[in-house]
Amino acid sequence: MTMSLRAAVLIVALLNLAYFGVEFAVALHIGSVSLFADSVDFLEDTSVNLLIFFALAWSPKTRARIGMAMAAILLVPALAFLWSLWGKFANPEPPEPFALSATGLGALVINTGCALLLARFRAHGGSLTKAAFLSARNDAIANLAIIAAGLVTAYVWRSVWPDVIVGLAIALMNLGAAREVWEAAHEEHKAQP
Repeated sequence: MTMSLRAAVLIVALLNLAYFGVEFAVALHIGSVSLFADSVDFLEDTSVNLLIFFALAWSPKTRARIGMAMAAILLVPALAFLWSLWGKFANPEPPEPFALSATGLGALVINTGCALLLARFRAHGGSLTKAAFLSARNDAIANLAIIAAGLVTAYVWRSVWPDVIVGLAIALMNLGAAREVWEAAHEEHKAQP
């Protein structure tokens, strides 16, 4: 039986919501800016996928408008990173590296599964589906960087900087995804009568 796009985005939304709670709690416990930014990204992905779930029943013009709004939603993790970075400079203690890497590994499993689930739909559904797929794919890449930051902190450089650098990379990746989704949604909107 073939899964529908609506079912896929609902599953992805629920998985993201569940892991948001895990990652947010660990981020606060160990003081990690990259995990904090990634946990907010999980919450953002929950919102995006729930919005897609409902928007798929709407008209193409409305979906294009929602796609442009989603480009703004994709910026939320970048803003969360800046907020947590401010706090990290006030308390420059490196996060516990093994908890950082283990939590990043759990996030990688969730995000890779979500990206694989959405991959078959990325060419269908326009900017909305593109937003969901790009978000899951980028998150899996970010999770590899979080794992690496933990390992570098543990074995190479006991500093806040590996965590901060990865948090910054996550924020920049979200900016790029927001631009791509905005462009796709803008083209869809222009194509509608």
